[in-house]
Amino acid sequence: MHISPLLILMVLLFSACTPELKEKQSGLVEQNVEEIKAMQYELFKPLTDPKAVLILFGGFLQTAKDIKKEFDIGNKAAREGVAVIFMNYNQTLWLEEKDKVSLASSIKEILQENEVDDLPITIGGFSSGGNVALLLSNFLQKTDEELKLKGVFAVDSPIDLLALYHSAQKNVSRNFSETAVQEGKWIIQTIETRLGKPDDDLSAYEKYAVFTAASLHTSNLNELKPIKIRFYSEPDTLWWKEQRMADYDQMNAYYLNKLTGLLKEKGFKHVEYIQTKDQGYRSDGERHPHSWSIVNQDRLLEWIPRK
Repeated sequence: MHISPLLILMVLLFSACTPELKEKQSGLVEQNVEEIKAMQYELFKPLTDPKAVLILFGGFLQTAKDIKKEFDIGNKAAREGVAVIFMNYNQTLWLEEKDKVSLASSIKEILQENEVDDLPITIGGFSSGGNVALLLSNFLQKTDEELKLKGVFAVDSPIDLLALYHSAQKNVSRNFSETAVQEGKWIIQTIETRLGKPDDDLSAYEKYAVFTAASLHTSNLNELKPIKIRFYSEPDTLWWKEQRMADYDQMNAYYLNKLTGLLKEKGFKHVEYIQTKDQGYRSDGERHPHSWSIVNQDRLLEWIPRK
């Protein structure tokens, strides 16, 4: 499939199975760590006594290689007994039912073929990858009692599709930033094509979004109540105002914070919202609050459940 320049711009915003040939790599991989590259994923695995698994989904169009570049946690995690699976699954803002079934099957196969399916599992993702992590985790909790899913986290993710749609309309109308305008047009077209216009029917938005603030709809997370949940964001209002003329209620942070409060009201005892400051930088040094780097790797590893 041809990837247009417009789709590539989306990285800035969100950033059935045939046998796969796997290649063991060497070079930057530390001693006592095995790296495996396959079509669907890349894996950093401790050679002895792994104690947990961390599965990571990148933002829109981010490959496993891109995740490793922006969030180089593989060796560090392996030293602490955590195997890390960097997924090559990166072109969606939500999951259809068939996508959940297929992705769940792929995840289970990856875990089994690498002999880590009996370990505690944490799933996380950045931007749209956080949406995938949350929706997939909810599905796995509902359908797979054998899987030891213990935690899930989302990093500055656009969890509210209705809010994302309205924000895109504002950005196009303002015409302040060319990048924001192009992103906005893509979002509007993508969402309207599948979900229709929200004025006509809100139910499709509620069905596929992680969260719909307008109706306080959180049902797509109901199965996650027993496990640990984390939401990360860095609401640098000055940066967003200068770069995009964006208001606070256009930011992912606004909805992640709101969702955290609602889940706590509903009895979710293991959910937390982590707000950072001046931590958002891309791997090339560019200042950007919408980045993997807002996650403190050491504290994340402390938070991940082990066997």
